[in-house]
Order: sequence, then structure tokens, then C-alpha cells
Amino acid sequence: MKGLITALLTPFNGDGTVNETGLRQLVRHNIDSMKVDGFYVGGSTGEAFLMSEAERIKTFEIVKDEAGSHVTLIAQIGSLDFDELIRLGQAAKALAYDAVSAITPYYYKFSFEEVYSYYKRIDELLNYDMVIYSNPGMAGGNFDIEKFDKLLSIPKVVGVKFSDADIAKLERLRSAFPNKYFYFGYDEICMIGFVLGCDGAIGSTYNVMGDLTRKVIALTEQGEIAQARALQHRITDQIEAIVKNGLYQTIKQILKASGVDGGAMKFPFAELNEAQIEEANRIKQEIDKLRK
Repeated sequence: MKGLITALLTPFNGDGTVNETGLRQLVRHNIDSMKVDGFYVGGSTGEAFLMSEAERIKTFEIVKDEAGSHVTLIAQIGSLDFDELIRLGQAAKALAYDAVSAITPYYYKFSFEEVYSYYKRIDELLNYDMVIYSNPGMAGGNFDIEKFDKLLSIPKVVGVKFSDADIAKLERLRSAFPNKYFYFGYDEICMIGFVLGCDGAIGSTYNVMGDLTRKVIALTEQGEIAQARALQHRITDQIEAIVKNGLYQTIKQILKASGVDGGAMKFPFAELNEAQIEEANRIKQEIDKLRK
């Protein structure tokens, strides 16, 4: 369960249903062209929190069928409906995903003890390897080392998807818990995660720049820090442009311009206007230049 893991997009049809053809193309594109090591399925990048339970399970099924057992598969099952969460987890377990993951319970201001109870109950009911999804910017839950210690002591918790800008905390965690998996969740500074000894990275831009990020990782691990930093800088320039233009919409348009059916967005997300499509195509051209 190590390496570069794509936070997988979900292509939709115009009526909001899952675009199975596009999703299968996207899985193949990531494996064959982006050379990623796995998929994080059903996260925020996949617009999962706008999807029904049946749609989420359908995406788990399609991805597993297309990817097989050749790459790591982690199913994000987090939901405010806890019974739904367990059903999603049971579906992922039945499909033999490598692990499940769950965002900290969001919207309400849950106490740490409530968050701990949430993960503890998931562990008890599923009894399956689980990656905690720590994203303070989106879901709260800004835990200190002592709180992480308690969470990581839950029997089947094997690691953390760390989408937190606190790099000092990441260094402390990596040092304190050498036997747990740590996945860095900031595409813009991916190399930092590997400098600090992370086991992998999970991110949305790997759908279109995974091959380039692999080069950054390889250079970092070879000790070629200046070269890694230079390439990371150029990648981050394009990530900033993508975010400014509309993160998920722009990635989908770059995919379309690359011959991969990225599909439509899930309402109420808006589609790109003509100017934004033009900008997305320009960004694609800049990304292509980085491959030369």
C-alpha cells in the first residue's frame, strides 16, 4: 500500500448518473499512462459526498473490476449517515479492497472523544484495515500528537491520509509511528512528504500529472533534491493554474483534451465556460511541455 495513489475523479453523464465508460477509461489512463500505484476511490475528488449510496457502491465495483488486483485500492466510506458508512465498508470489504478510509465526521463540531468513538465503532463493526482521513481544512479535526496516538492505537487503523499543511506535525508523526502508513495529501509540495519519509501520496492532480510526480519522487529518493525541487516548482505552477480555473472541472477538461472521457460534473457543481475551457486546454499544453 505504498507509492503514488490517485484520488480518483468520477465522470458523470449529463443527467448526473455515473459514466461507466468514462470511469473505466480513467482507471486505465491512470494505470497505463500516469503509472500510479493505486486509487483512493470515493473521496472529495470523486464528488462522493454528492452521490447516493448506490452510486458510491457502483463506483467501487467498476474500479475494482477494471483495476483488478494490480494496484492498491482504498475505498473512502465516510458519511454522516453512520449506517450508510458501514454498508459502504461492507461493500468495499466484499470487493476485496486493500483498505477502507473514512473522513472525520464533518459539519457538526464533534469533540475528539466523539471522533474517536466514530473510528472505534467502524473498527469494531468492519474489522478491516482502515486509513484515517485527516483534512482539517475541509472537515475539522485538527489533532495533536497525543490524539493521533489514541486514534492510531485502534486495532485496524493502519495509517493516515494527511491533508494538513502542518509539516512539523507530519515530521513528528512519521517519527513517532514508524510502523504506520502515512500518505501526504498536498500535491503542491508532494516532494516534502517523501523527504519526511512518507509511504505515499494521495492527490487529485495525479489523474493528469501522475507520471511527472513520479519523476519528482524518484529524484527525491535518489538524493537529487535540486532537480526534484525544480520539477516540483514547475508542476506546482500548473496546479495553481488548475485550482484557479476550477479544480475538478479543469482536470476533467484536461482529460477530455487527452482523449479520456472525464465526463460531466455532479450538480450543483458548474461546468466550465468557454474561457475556462480555453484556459484548461492551455494548461494541458504547459503540462505536456514538462514531459519533453
